[in-house]
This record gives sequence, structure tokens and C-alpha cells, in this order.
Amino acid sequence: QTPEEILHHLQNIVDFGKHVMKQFFGENYVHHGEIIQLPLDFVRQLCLKIQPERPESRCDKDMDTLSGYAMCLPNLTRLQTYRFVEHRPILCIEIKPKCGFIPFSSHVSQEIKHKVCRYCMHQHLKVANGKWKRPSKYCPLDLFSGNKQRMHFALKSLLQEAQNNLKIFKNGELIYGCKDDQDCVSDWNELACHLKPFFFPSNGLVSGPHCTRTIVKELIHVITMTLLSSTDACRAGDMKTVPVSQGRSYCEASAFNKELVRNGKHKLESSGLPRGCLLYKTLQAQMLDMLDIEGLYPLYSRVEQYLEEFPEERSTLQIDGPYNEAFYEKLLDLSTEDDGTVAFALTKVQQYRIAMTAKDCSIMIALSPCLQDECSEQRPVVLTSKSRFTFSVSVLDLDLKPYESIPHQYKLDGKIVNYYLKNVQAKDDPVMSNLFKENEDCTLVLHKV
Repeated sequence: QTPEEILHHLQNIVDFGKHVMKQFFGENYVHHGEIIQLPLDFVRQLCLKIQPERPESRCDKDMDTLSGYAMCLPNLTRLQTYRFVEHRPILCIEIKPKCGFIPFSSHVSQEIKHKVCRYCMHQHLKVANGKWKRPSKYCPLDLFSGNKQRMHFALKSLLQEAQNNLKIFKNGELIYGCKDDQDCVSDWNELACHLKPFFFPSNGLVSGPHCTRTIVKELIHVITMTLLSSTDACRAGDMKTVPVSQGRSYCEASAFNKELVRNGKHKLESSGLPRGCLLYKTLQAQMLDMLDIEGLYPLYSRVEQYLEEFPEERSTLQIDGPYNEAFYEKLLDLSTEDDGTVAFALTKVQQYRIAMTAKDCSIMIALSPCLQDECSEQRPVVLTSKSRFTFSVSVLDLDLKPYESIPHQYKLDGKIVNYYLKNVQAKDDPVMSNLFKENEDCTLVLHKV
């Protein structure tokens, strides 16, 4: 790409965060950054310096050393709202919550998608492909339930099997999380050593397994309370929203749900999220995917067909930007009645891209110890049994998902569902299991009618 094209691409990212995602999430949660120019010699030296530190999975992606343009963004492992504690130790938890609802669209062709969430199904395919050693017990619907018991279970599951959905930083340095695609740091005792000064500063607690469990429990409590807090107001709170009640509030594959069923309980309580909290706003943005990829793909094909006939219209349709107020306003049309127009198809395609962005974003929770006399109504504070923290919550990874990725998403959805039906559900269902047994001779008997 030319420097001009790179500048245009970066400007689109900044504008998308500024004019679109800030409207959904709020001023304090979204940090859109700014574009700066750097000396090329500095960029080349930087590239050489960081290369040995990059994860193996990222080494095939080259850093741009030719344009001189870059995005300047805040370090979200630090507190973003209040600078008074910058000299104090900072703890930061990064969570990639993934999709928090089950499709409610009538376009869904496989009934299993109305019962089991995408994340839980995808886990099995990832394990089969060697991406992870074992499936995680984490289910996004538990985290997004607003029910503290379910949220605690979800966060504990993330801590047990972090994969790339949870990382913990101390003073900006990664202390817990997935080092690469195969090696997960899962030593809670080591984590507890890092966290003990934060949660038990007087050091009065005995060491050992009890200490570790207590510290992890305190950590989970703090994360839950910050996720349920509201520290920002935004227009999305006033906009017409997609009713959460349209979808099922639990996933049948959730380990929490299975435990309830085993104990003879079949009703799963969903407390609901506070309207102002970041999880609620994230879920609302995700639920702009109202048609599911199965209902969306024919509309994408309609737009593609139109662009083949009128390629010059691509810029008018704002597929590649600019991502301005006008672009945002079009996203607010939540109608699902297809009138056969390209305009309707394009609106649903753009809403789907926003939803995909929200499904793949990360939430950063930065915490710093706070003395009682420093706490005031202006500073959000969360309490534990022995400590108090001031905190900031931010959203990361808000680049708009590419228009061109929709066919890939459509194919991947089919792979995930088919693998789950054949290799997971079939094993749980004796009738299905017999249908899918391999290497067995079968005889088809035809009866005359």
C-alpha cells in the first residue's frame, strides 16, 4: 500500500472509534487514538527491537516500516481516568468475552444453534484442529447473564483455561494468560503470589492452597463488580435496543447449566445486566446481528451483485468509509422486514459488521489500591474484604470487521455447527451416535409399499 492508502486506512480506524463505537459504548470506555508521523529510521529500529519479543503466531505479520504513519493509543493496562495513583502498582485484567447471546433469528437452519452458543460449539472444533489442548468450561452467556453466581463461574473457568480470552498484567507486564497457542499458564499459586499484596496488603493471611483460593475468589469478586458498574453515559443507552428476551438466556452446553440439571434444577436464573454497564452496551452492539449469518449472507450477496453492476457506487454506499455521523445514524434502523432493496441489505450488512466487532472486542479493567481518605464520589471504587481499588474500564480491538470477511464467516459457521452435530451431540444422543458410527458395515433394507 502507498503511504496515502495507509493514512486513509488509519483515519478510518480513528473515525470509526470516534463517531461510531463511542456512541455505542461511551466516551470513557473508547479510546480512538490519533494518527502521528514517525521518522522512518526510528520505525525500522523499533521493528528490529520488538521482533524477538513478538509471539510466534504474530511473526508472520510484518510491521509497516515504509509509510511513517502510526496510531498513538493509550496504554490500557494503566488507569485511564485518574492520574493521581500512577505511581502506585497497577493490576489490569483483559477479558475477551465473545458473543453473549444465542441466535434468535428465524433464518437459523439448525435447531442446535437455538440451544448451544457459538463459543461452546467452536471450542470442540478448535481442540480437534489442535488450537487448544482441551475445551474451556467458560460460556459467554454465563458472563453476560448478570447473575453473580453464573458470572463467578464464568470468570473462574476463564482463569482455569485462559486460552486467548483472559490475560492479567501487573504494572504493564503480563503475569498470567496464554503465552502461545499451546502453552497456557495455569499456576494459580504463582498468580496468588503476584496478587496477595493487592488484596491482603497486611500479609496477615496464611499461605497455602486456602490462601490461593481466597485470593482468586477476591479477584473474581472485583472483576464482577467492575463489569457490573456504570462509569459512563452514552447515546446507546437512549437508543431503541434489541430486546434481550428475544433470545434464550442460557446455553445447554454450559458447564454451569449442566451442573444445575444434574442437581435436578432446570430453571436457570438470569438477573439481567444493569443498563449502564459495559457488558450491557457490548451485548446490545452484538445483538445488531439480528438475522444470524445465515439470514445475512443472502443480503451480502445482493449487495455484491449490485456492486458488480455498479462498482462506482462502492464509495457512495460507504462500505469502506467514511465512518461518520451519517454512517452511525443508518445503523439505528432495527427493522427486519426485507423490502428487497439494496439499501435494506446494506444496512443489515453494516450492522452485522458492528456486531462482529463487538463480539471480538476486549475489555480492559485497570485497578489500583486506593486509601480510604482518597476515595470520593468522583472516583469509582470497588471494595474487597481487606482492600479498596479505584478502577477504569476500557474497550480494546474496535477495528471494524472487514466487509470481505462475510463469506469466510458463513463457511466457518457451517463447519462449527456440522462438527458439533457429528462429533459432540451425536455422542450424547444414542440414536444420532448410531447414525454417525464409522467403519461399520451397514445394510439398507427396502420394503415394498
